[in-house]
Amino acid sequence: MPLSALKINAIKPAVKHQKFADGQGLYLFVPADTLSANQNKPRRMSWRFDYRYAAKRYTLSLGLYPTVGIAEARSRLNDARKALEGGQNPAQLKRQGKLLQIAVNADSFKSIADAWYDSKESQRSSAWKDANALYLKRDLNPKVGPLPITQISKAMLAKALESTKRARGVKTADRVRQTAVQVFDFAIRKSKAEVNPARLLRGWEDIPPKVSHAPLPATQVATFLDKVDAYSGQLITKFCMKLLLLTFVRKTELIEAEWREVDVKNATWLIPAVRMKMKSSHCVPLSVQSLEVLAKLKALTGESDFLFPNFSTIEKPMSRTTLNVAFKTMGYGNSFTPHGVRATASTWLNEEKFRADVIERQLAHAERNQIRSVYNKAEYIPERTAMMQVWADFVDPRA
Repeated sequence: MPLSALKINAIKPAVKHQKFADGQGLYLFVPADTLSANQNKPRRMSWRFDYRYAAKRYTLSLGLYPTVGIAEARSRLNDARKALEGGQNPAQLKRQGKLLQIAVNADSFKSIADAWYDSKESQRSSAWKDANALYLKRDLNPKVGPLPITQISKAMLAKALESTKRARGVKTADRVRQTAVQVFDFAIRKSKAEVNPARLLRGWEDIPPKVSHAPLPATQVATFLDKVDAYSGQLITKFCMKLLLLTFVRKTELIEAEWREVDVKNATWLIPAVRMKMKSSHCVPLSVQSLEVLAKLKALTGESDFLFPNFSTIEKPMSRTTLNVAFKTMGYGNSFTPHGVRATASTWLNEEKFRADVIERQLAHAERNQIRSVYNKAEYIPERTAMMQVWADFVDPRA
């Protein structure tokens, strides 16, 4: 007689294994002592099917009861019998399915994205790490993370980008796309994929043009410094803006600066390669004015590893938005940004006839001529030291 839930629930415990036939070779296997006086003990009853294939005896497990109910067990039995009739071994098909699922899980977008991120992490700045980790965790993995990377279509990825666009704007969505581009490129290099749908989505939306970092006219530099002095925000932020103007490094290079990088005795600040955009360490000669700011700053933040610790904890650097907010508070809006300081210094120094090589080296720009970049490794430290002092004297003249 076929089994029913009533019959299964009435099975009594036994000291030996038990088998209860359902028909067509399907039976319920009940291990010894599965049932006991302790009703909290989980049942381990399983559906099984014994058969012969190529003169060998096999037992196929069709799932645990009650997770797999009677109707589902009978359906799985029918599939197994159809495989046998087609000349296939159901047990081997099941093993192949498990191996395929393991391979699919190993080659999911998330697993490959994690491998890509790990391969880059030690070579990238904290800004890069934070941004890409966020795009993966917040925007990509929830949408396509569990999917096999080979099954992610252009349409699927576009849908994920549209979701990000609605929540955070088109520029952020396109940065998410650029992260996806790198993940798919990595998958292709590792022979895990053949197509990069993120590259096919280039131009998927009209991206607003990048706002240029316009320089401040030389005649307005003194006014800017006056506004910094009158700034009503945090004193640490004020010192940060002054050092940004005096050293004209990139914003993240400054706000993530650590005291161990500063050599007051030799008036230099050595930014390690890991924090530089071009991945080469960069020496910044410190003017007299810069050293004065650092001396005042040391009294405020010397207990932290960072020159400019976060306002909530000294264990982290200042937020990347702090300077932008300060510039807007001083009335500059988008007309003059922290990055515009570099253009301001470069423009003035070129007009003052300093050598282009010296200026470009101080800006830590890459040499555009690839052949020349191989041979020209000059640091121009004496010239740069003199140049930085001339710039500082223009920005903040000594009485």
